[in-house]
Amino acid sequence: MKKLTIAYIGNGKSANRYHIPFALKLKDRIHIKTIYSPEEENRWQQISGVHYTNDVKDIYSDSDIQLVVLSVPSQFHYSIAKEVLEHGKNVLVEKPFTTTEIEARELFKIAKEKKLLIQCYQNRRYDSDFLTTKKVIKSGKLGDILEVESTYDYFRPSVPENEKQFSIEHSYYYGHACHTLDQIISYFGEPDNVHYEVRQLLGKNRMNDYFDIDMYYGPIKVAVKSSYFRLVPRPSFVVYGKKGIFVKKSMDRQESDLKHFYMPDNTDFGVDRPENYGVLTYIDNENQYHQEKVVSEIGDYSRVYAGVYEAIINGKPKTVKDEETIYQIHMLEHGIKQITEMNEG
Repeated sequence: MKKLTIAYIGNGKSANRYHIPFALKLKDRIHIKTIYSPEEENRWQQISGVHYTNDVKDIYSDSDIQLVVLSVPSQFHYSIAKEVLEHGKNVLVEKPFTTTEIEARELFKIAKEKKLLIQCYQNRRYDSDFLTTKKVIKSGKLGDILEVESTYDYFRPSVPENEKQFSIEHSYYYGHACHTLDQIISYFGEPDNVHYEVRQLLGKNRMNDYFDIDMYYGPIKVAVKSSYFRLVPRPSFVVYGKKGIFVKKSMDRQESDLKHFYMPDNTDFGVDRPENYGVLTYIDNENQYHQEKVVSEIGDYSRVYAGVYEAIINGKPKTVKDEETIYQIHMLEHGIKQITEMNEG
């Protein structure tokens, strides 16, 4: 099998936690050749056979490298992605893809002109809770869908309390809605209407630490919510239909396992236990009441790399469409205006 040779720009937590373990899982298809970091020190364990460098020219001048993965702070996504494209390399960009819709459109335009791939790394499409929720909706047991609630809660008050000034790059909305909005857009598409509530719970000119976005699809309302101040988190997903309800309380386990350095090469990596399964309650066509646990789908972030491999090596369609990324950046940019206008007022 022909391999895709890749390099990383950035060698921090994101690269070593959310990228490299999943690329290594696909050793039959993915070859990591080079990892660049401007820092001399490397606190992450080096991978045997990989070239570590603090000279980015080692990537740009290497004709073997087909794909460059950006794992750098979001304020540098646009400029470095553009630089990678101009050096004739395909590029996979962490989230949020860019700060503005104009920047996103320009990158896709350059890539198209150069016949290169550029794609956003939307790994949360392969979260088990999201995949399981989609499975339940598709089963039809809930009947016509009326409401979907997607929630991504933390209790980390120290994060916003330690941020003394507002910035888009450190906003909760840009940093976390880039996960959950994409899940909804990937499944339901572009909504008919959107209501934005993006707040600073600690007051004016402080960090954005809360959002509640309502997206309307005909009769269906999808709410995407998140807060840094939830001691007891709300369920990850709740779906209401005309015939029932599905509640998935716990989130995908991949992040938790990675934080404990429990890697994807373990067979039970990211796999839900029975106590983590969602509960489906519904009335069937014979008017009989049912309540049952739904075995969770298995999440797997390596599916992003598998999709990019198919697109570059075999010419298959990209798994994350350009218009989905552009619309998500549109939503991020539009929603954060509530904060910037209030701070300036």
